[in-house]
Amino acid sequence: MNEINSLPLQRRDYLKWMGAAGLAATGVNANAQSAWPNKPIRWIVPFAPGGTSSIVARTMATELTKQMGVPFIIDNKGGGGGVPAMQEMMRAPADGYTIVMSHIGLMAVNPLIYPDSGYDVNKDFVPVTLLSRVPSLFVVHKDVPATDLKSLVAYVKSRPGQLNYASAGNASAGHLAMEALKLATGMFITHIPYRGTGPALNDVLAGRIQLFSAGTPALLPHIKSGALRCIAVGTRERISVLPDVPTVAELGYKNFETVQWYGITAKVGTPPEILLKLQQECAKAMTSPEVIAKYAAESAIAGGGPASEYGAFIASEQARWKEVVIKGQIKPG
Repeated sequence: MNEINSLPLQRRDYLKWMGAAGLAATGVNANAQSAWPNKPIRWIVPFAPGGTSSIVARTMATELTKQMGVPFIIDNKGGGGGVPAMQEMMRAPADGYTIVMSHIGLMAVNPLIYPDSGYDVNKDFVPVTLLSRVPSLFVVHKDVPATDLKSLVAYVKSRPGQLNYASAGNASAGHLAMEALKLATGMFITHIPYRGTGPALNDVLAGRIQLFSAGTPALLPHIKSGALRCIAVGTRERISVLPDVPTVAELGYKNFETVQWYGITAKVGTPPEILLKLQQECAKAMTSPEVIAKYAAESAIAGGGPASEYGAFIASEQARWKEVVIKGQIKPG
C-alpha cells in the first residue's frame, strides 16, 4: 500500500483523489464500478481540529484506510453546535461516501435546542456503530488555587460568576459535563463557547479561562506536563491513566456520571449492505494493536457493536440528558 493510502487525508486532498479515481475508472467494468468502496470516503467531524473527536477519527480512519484500500478523508467542520455539519450531511447522497462523526451533542442535545435545524436526527440519519466512550475530565489551569473538587467548589462559591469555563461549543460534550457538574455542586461559573476543543484548550492553557472539561486524549498530555490540574473524572470508577484522581461520584455527588462518546452515522437511505460493511470494518479496526494501544493510553472504551446497539444507546442518552438541558437552560449560542 502506498503512502497516500496509509493515512487519513484532509479535505484539501479530496478533489485530487476524486479526479484520480475518475481517471482510473476509465475502462473498468460496471460490476467493479458498483463495488463499495471504490473511491475516497469523506468523514465529516463536527468540530475544529485538535480535540478528542479529531483524535478518535484519525485513529480509526488510519485503520479503516489500511483495511479498505481507500482513503478516509477527515473534514473538520466546526461551529454551530454541529448543525452545519449535519446540514451538510443532508445535502450528500445516501451512498456511503459521506459519513459523519456523531456524538452526545449532535444526537442527544441538539434535537432539544435546535428544533428548526431542518433535519431530524432520528428520522433523517441512521446509526452505524459506536466508536468509543471517553472519560470526561474536569481540569483547572495550574494557577487556580484548587487542588481537588471540594476546594474548587469552595473557591468558585466565594466568587460567584467571576470564573469562566470553556467548551468546544454549545451542546458539546464538555458543555454538558460542566453544566451537570454545576447542577450537582451549586457552582455559578460562566460558560464561554468556542468552535472546537482545540481553540478552547489554547485559551485554557494560556490562563485566560480557568476551568474546562474534555476527554482524556485532548487533556492528558497537558495534565502530565503540569499545565493543567485534573480535579475529578466523570466516570463511575477511577481511570487507569489517572489512578490518583477521584471520581465526582465518590466525592459525595451520588450517581454522577459523564462520558464523551463518538460514533459513525450515515444518511437514511444508505444501502443496508454498505452500513453493515462499514460497521464490520470498524469492529475489525478496533481489534488492531494500534487502536487497542491508543484507546488504552487514553482509558477509552471501544465500541464496535451493531447499529441496533448504537441506536438504543443514543435513545438512552437522549432521555438522560434532557433534564440537564432543561435545568441548565442550554440554548443555542
